[in-house]
Amino acid sequence: MIGFLRGTLVVKQPPRLTLDVNGIGYEIEAPMSTFYDLPDCGEALQLVTHLVIRDDAHVLYGFASESERALFRSLLKVSGVGARIGLGILSGISVDGFRRCVLERDLVALTRLPGIGRKTAERLLVEMPDRLPEIDPSAGAAGNGAVNAEGEAHGALVALGYKPAEALRMLKGLDATTLRAEDLIREALKQVHDR
Repeated sequence: MIGFLRGTLVVKQPPRLTLDVNGIGYEIEAPMSTFYDLPDCGEALQLVTHLVIRDDAHVLYGFASESERALFRSLLKVSGVGARIGLGILSGISVDGFRRCVLERDLVALTRLPGIGRKTAERLLVEMPDRLPEIDPSAGAAGNGAVNAEGEAHGALVALGYKPAEALRMLKGLDATTLRAEDLIREALKQVHDR
């Protein structure tokens, strides 16, 4: 598996770019979220990557941050969602924005993303809550602090043995905008014990 590539950006034509790594040109497909932050051609670039091997091709996907790659990998596990749709989602929404849509069950926002119809959006809302802990919201660029705190708390509750859906219920109603992840966890556990 190729975990990352570091080299010189040679070509950038969305959704493809070419990275020269010691004289070898790697063709990489990337979401628009990565393209927005690319340097000029001729400059140094490092991307984290994901390799997909198919019968007819080996396709290398590149991402500006680990959180983007983690979301892409989680999306590939959803039935009916392939690499094309994964790139479309990452091109249309940030990792934290997607997390927020799933946590808030925002079907309308998901159907606005490229290549996402109502059925696919509904499938994402059913299957992605269990996969959100695989996505580290603190990796990569800083995003919404409340979403990060809620995501960290959710991941910790799952690590403690609660089912993902149960952890979501435990956090529902808590003010993630003012509480740190540790406080959210404490409050969620306190509510369970007070019942």
